[in-house]
Amino acid sequence: MKRHRLILVDDEKDMREFLEIMLRKEGYDARGIESAQLAIDEIKEHGADLVISDVRMPGMGGLEFLKALRALDPTALVIMITAYASVETAIDAMKAGAYDYFIKPFNIDEVKLTIKKALELKRLERENRLLKDELKARLGFSNIVGTSQRMAEVYSLIMSVARTRTNVFITGESGTGKELIARAIHNESDRKEGPFVAVNCGAIPENLIESELFGHVKGAFTGAVAAREGLAEQADGGTLFLDEITELPLHLQVKLLRFIQERSYRRVGGAGDITVDVRLVAASNRDLETEVREDRFREDLFYRLNVIRIQTPPLRERKEDIPHLVRHFIDKFNRVLGKAVSKPTEDAFSALMDYDYPGNVRELENIIERAVTLAEGPEAGIEQLPAHVRANAGQSGSAAAAEGREPLSVPVGGMDLEKTVEDFEKAIITDALKKSGGVKKKAAELLGLSFRSMRYKLGKYGISED
Repeated sequence: MKRHRLILVDDEKDMREFLEIMLRKEGYDARGIESAQLAIDEIKEHGADLVISDVRMPGMGGLEFLKALRALDPTALVIMITAYASVETAIDAMKAGAYDYFIKPFNIDEVKLTIKKALELKRLERENRLLKDELKARLGFSNIVGTSQRMAEVYSLIMSVARTRTNVFITGESGTGKELIARAIHNESDRKEGPFVAVNCGAIPENLIESELFGHVKGAFTGAVAAREGLAEQADGGTLFLDEITELPLHLQVKLLRFIQERSYRRVGGAGDITVDVRLVAASNRDLETEVREDRFREDLFYRLNVIRIQTPPLRERKEDIPHLVRHFIDKFNRVLGKAVSKPTEDAFSALMDYDYPGNVRELENIIERAVTLAEGPEAGIEQLPAHVRANAGQSGSAAAAEGREPLSVPVGGMDLEKTVEDFEKAIITDALKKSGGVKKKAAELLGLSFRSMRYKLGKYGISED
């Protein structure tokens, strides 16, 4: 784990050396600097977790230094020390943003405790910011929902790999919930108290992505006016999620490979290695084997990432989850929008079931948000659905008529949709078994199911396999 970096600013050499020795014994990376201006230069170059500064110094004084430092970084932690007891100076220091204030000679144990509390506060504030970012991200997609066999397989893999350090690669179409799977892996792991940092490699300009990922030192490029930690460093102790990793340029793939192998890297323009403890999860909506074959993705990096692969199924391949998702998103947007929509109308639900969702669950969520927003009563009607979804309405009924089957309809007195769907599925499976003479493999073929899915459904509905 990274040691906290403390900068000690005092024009008295004995005081600097005393603080350095004391704080290094406490496990800190402490460095004494003799002037405020040199300290500012050092902090711009390498950063600092906490600064201890004398008030009275030649040149730039402590209060001026404090204001300059807070202008550079409003979150900077600064403790002021002086040999001159002055209530006015103390008040000025606290107003300027000092965390605390000590008068020489000070109590060593009290200073140690104050430093510990200040660094803990900074950690909590950082985690709070990350939590707020995570909550915002969750609002965009919400929780994993689905009881289908395909999703059961995903859940099983999540639980199997969560508590390991193994690299995981998540594949699937856009909108299938790859980041949500990554968050679930993090939340089920022993790193759940640490940060979850997501990086969309496709959303960052190519000339900035290395700096975003690994940070930079002052002057590394135009605009780098101060040192900055990268997202890999922010993920220390937690999980780093690299989404759309196939968008990384080849030269950066080499640096990522070294990072995966050694868990260390260098900031852009930096000379020293930084070591972090992170669990790596990557994702892409592209076919990795094709990317490797066509020399757009390094083969050695592919093998490092592709230790465990989780494939997120498209929604069109798990339509039995649509009723659960519809109900889930209606409940969600009722809370968000202050509405009281109970369900879609019959024709709206039929259109939702008929549609193939090229945008997957994310598209369904957007459709339901629109429907709940526009609904004027307790039900969301087909007129509240987008035109391209309405265009699918009635296709199931037309297909049923063409095959000599009766289209489904809702009784006048209403119905329990979930139970009706389950009863219908159970009846269809039983009929397929009769038509296949009890041969499960043939029945599965009649229904367009894999043999594994067939066995799952037989168990789900308690249909004898004898």
